[in-house]
Amino acid sequence: MAQKRSIFEEVTTDEKPAAAPRGGLIEKGRGGARRGIRLWLLVIFALVMAMIAVGGLTRLTDSGLSITEWKPVTGAIPPMDEAAWQSEFEKYQQIPEYQIQNAGMTLSEFKSIYWWEWGHRQLGRVIGLVWAVGYAGFALARRVPAGWHRRLILIGALGGLQGAIGWWMVSSGLEGERLDVASYRLATHLGLAFVILGFIAWYVFLLGRSEPELMQARRARDGKLFGMSTGMLHLAFLQILLGALVAGIDAGRGYTDWPLMGGQVLPPDPFDLAPVWRNFFENPALVQFIHRCVGYLLFAYGIVVMLKGRKSAYRVTAGAFTLMGAVLFLQVVLGIMTVLHGAPLALGLAHQVGAVALFVAILHARFLSQYPKSQSVREAR
Repeated sequence: MAQKRSIFEEVTTDEKPAAAPRGGLIEKGRGGARRGIRLWLLVIFALVMAMIAVGGLTRLTDSGLSITEWKPVTGAIPPMDEAAWQSEFEKYQQIPEYQIQNAGMTLSEFKSIYWWEWGHRQLGRVIGLVWAVGYAGFALARRVPAGWHRRLILIGALGGLQGAIGWWMVSSGLEGERLDVASYRLATHLGLAFVILGFIAWYVFLLGRSEPELMQARRARDGKLFGMSTGMLHLAFLQILLGALVAGIDAGRGYTDWPLMGGQVLPPDPFDLAPVWRNFFENPALVQFIHRCVGYLLFAYGIVVMLKGRKSAYRVTAGAFTLMGAVLFLQVVLGIMTVLHGAPLALGLAHQVGAVALFVAILHARFLSQYPKSQSVREAR
């Protein structure tokens, strides 16, 4: 018979209490290889950045029309002998760019522009392959976090659409009297590249922190600063599209004085094309003038946003807006130098890469205004 215990007697037990579950229900339900997927997206991000740079070089070297067919699979194999090279050269000789601009080009000269365009398309195939293999691997291993399948599929779908738009762009320069691709199609192609880059960057930022941390951070969001940075992001995107229009018609090489254009505030003959709407896409003087004006507006608004962001109570957020302002200033200087020197290859490429850096810097500052990083009392501003 068990002994009776006093109600005042201390009761001890050798059993240890069960450990509390780690991470909570939210974290448990949203598992997956967040770190691995983030690393994979960073690789794709770097490849897309390289794609934008190579695309810029392809445009600046007038190589984009050297391949006159779209063969997504078999096109990955370049000409392997002289007969194949001659066949490709003969196809190029049938388009207006050769007949009007490059008549008399040798096979050796053709090869140099062919390799630029082939490399550009090959890099696109590599990006598609890296996405497909990576997504399939994470999906089959059931390591995709909850709610992330649609996001990752979106990137792949946009990549496929980008390939189709790339051919739509190239096809515009293969017939008629056009010597280059249509500038508005070039702007669409570049714009979608930045959209893809933006989604990848945002997802990388999200995956860099846990779901509970993001939920906690969102309670401290700065709605006004988020709205201002969103407006700046849209304005920067517009400026990128205008830059593509400038590149599409070589408008950056027409007026090499600054701050005036042709010695005037408003350039000569800004509306000499008919109908009038064509001037906004095809008149080099007006297109470059608009690009300059939007650049001034972006710079002025960017200073306002930076000063607002620097007042943030969160040190990391304030630092991100300071960095954004510095990149914006550098990009403006690069733009002016590119104009003054007639858009040479090196400066033109640097200006395009600078656009990528600015776009990502704005995105990062915008992200931190939405999800500020927690800090200790000592770190508080």
